[in-house]
Amino acid sequence: MTLRFALPLLALLGVPAGAQSVDWPVYHGSDDHTHFTTLAQITPGNVKQLRVAWTFDTGDAFPGSEMQANPIIVDGVLYATTPKLQVFALDAATGRQQWRFDPLNGAPATSRIRHRGVVVTGDRVLFNYRNRLYALDKRTGRPIPTFGDSGWVDLRQGLGRPVDGLSVSASTPGVVFGNLLIMGSTVPEQLPSAPGDIRAFDITTGALVWSFHTIPHPGEFGYDTWPAEAWTIAGGANAWSGVTLDSARGLVFAATGSASYDFFGANRLGDNLFANSVIALDARTGRRVWHHQVLRHDLWDRDLPAAPVLVTVQREGRTIDAVAQITKTGHTFVFDRVTGASLFPLAEQRMPQQALPGDRPAPSQQFPTSPPPFARQQLTAADLTRRTPAAYRAALKTFREYATPHPYTAPNTRGIIIYPGVDGGGEWGGPAFDPTTGLLYVNSNEMAWLLKLVPRSDASLYDANCAGCHGAQRRGTALGPSLVDIATRRTREQLTQVVREGTGRMPAFGGAMDGAAVNDLVNFLVTGQDATKERAARAPGPTTLPYRTAYFDIFLDHEGYPGVKTPWGTLNAIDLNRGTIAWSRPLGEYPKLAAKGVRNTGTDNYGGAIVTANGLLFIAATTYDNKIRAFDKRTGALLWEHALPFAGNATPSTYMVNGTQYLVIACGGGKNGAPSGGVYVAFALPPR
Repeated sequence: MTLRFALPLLALLGVPAGAQSVDWPVYHGSDDHTHFTTLAQITPGNVKQLRVAWTFDTGDAFPGSEMQANPIIVDGVLYATTPKLQVFALDAATGRQQWRFDPLNGAPATSRIRHRGVVVTGDRVLFNYRNRLYALDKRTGRPIPTFGDSGWVDLRQGLGRPVDGLSVSASTPGVVFGNLLIMGSTVPEQLPSAPGDIRAFDITTGALVWSFHTIPHPGEFGYDTWPAEAWTIAGGANAWSGVTLDSARGLVFAATGSASYDFFGANRLGDNLFANSVIALDARTGRRVWHHQVLRHDLWDRDLPAAPVLVTVQREGRTIDAVAQITKTGHTFVFDRVTGASLFPLAEQRMPQQALPGDRPAPSQQFPTSPPPFARQQLTAADLTRRTPAAYRAALKTFREYATPHPYTAPNTRGIIIYPGVDGGGEWGGPAFDPTTGLLYVNSNEMAWLLKLVPRSDASLYDANCAGCHGAQRRGTALGPSLVDIATRRTREQLTQVVREGTGRMPAFGGAMDGAAVNDLVNFLVTGQDATKERAARAPGPTTLPYRTAYFDIFLDHEGYPGVKTPWGTLNAIDLNRGTIAWSRPLGEYPKLAAKGVRNTGTDNYGGAIVTANGLLFIAATTYDNKIRAFDKRTGALLWEHALPFAGNATPSTYMVNGTQYLVIACGGGKNGAPSGGVYVAFALPPR
């Protein structure tokens, strides 16, 4: 017998004695996204005995690919995705493959796709590949022909305006309420972009049942926080990190990202509701119940990075059902689940008003006074790396070049430092919550990012990135050769590769420029001509912005390590009852530094933790040391760690089959230059 469960209920009742099988039936274990389990076969006392029970190599990793899926386990079968977004089913006890579905029908993958898993409900598996929402037969993996158009629905349809040629997908699984699949979306962060509507689809037919417009249409609440025509052209404000369900109340909660384009908002003057907001909706109709906008008129790509978490807190002798929301800036907001009232005081702070011509930052922003931030809030010279004197000098040089007097300094052509960075603080793995203690566990990045805008021209792109070494006229300097006749020596493909990957003393720009910018720069190198006006003439309109990103990447020292003081990544326990941080510790290491005795530096980390009722906190997430770890949830003490074949940038799952508890993690790597893989690893205790 397989025990289906709602984890908050089991937190009170416990797993029945003698249960032989327990599922991990939905993304993050339960619709409330607590990452909590009462499975207790693995304990603080025996966790050191964990060993590899089975591995499954998907066999389709490729350079730069990632794999972020949180595996779903139902009736002894594990469902997940590969780096190329094939869907598979495994025997959860052995790792033996039962079926596999390839949405590309054998064609090669053309680019990396970030994806976090599937939805299993009734007789079907629902998953998203680019603009296609598929329904597969749970037993065979074949598309169900009665769903949508021969097994799939086009997510570009039903958005209230044409979005042909634009990307509309979903990186995170939705939730099931009755016969509805409720989900957010992933849309471009540049312009043009699609709107980030939150939508509900009929699970049986694929028909669109309701939509909530995160960019309000005329007559809708919040319409006056945008320019009048924004709903016809603006994009983003999307719940890309998923949604959360309170099925008893019939409420669905979403956390949205910024409006497109991320770093310049002259075409979207106003607060831009419902971007950067926590939203409570009626799950049956999509009607807004309440909302709280965490950041007005975002100019820093400070999306709400994870779906809300449903929590229960103690306040003045009362038990309150609440919603906890983490941010990239390291703040934790806590709202009454029914009314949306903040459970901690909020402070309004005045914001800098200087910005690029045409833009207008919000006059003020709100911040919770408790709990304290779980990430540092402003970078000063005193916070720069002291790893070596040379590292400090390199970091100080960059710090002075990208002068940022206030954490909310608007992007400009001189350059700013975004800190905490656009990868957090908090990230998409989201927090884990322990209902038995009121502790919220959050892993955090502690890395700054550099951002510089330039006027939207190919020449300014060259001036910002290349002229320092190759000269303003492309004729070369002592630091770099002439590029005047580069087209006679290199093909466009070769130049594109050099710009993306670097060569010799030249750094790689692949992470700092989007694909369009790389192509435009290569065109300028080959022709010496600025084609900006020609492109604008071909595609005129309100989505053509006067500025573009010239540089956008992590702030590193001269040897590629973060340019700030350690820790570079942390694991934190936040007491939501008291509004305090119970403990904090570095998370992860750089193997090369550890070999030199530089330990516990922390690293950037992606993917969340799971917490057990009997005292454990499991997390992988770290980008470079390829480990999964178990901590004492009360103190943060390390109890166990095990090497993985590639970085486990995902959230683990735990389940029981035939009386054995397993812990499984997707090992996909690929973040920030780390090696890419495609292996699932499951752990269990030795047979007794």
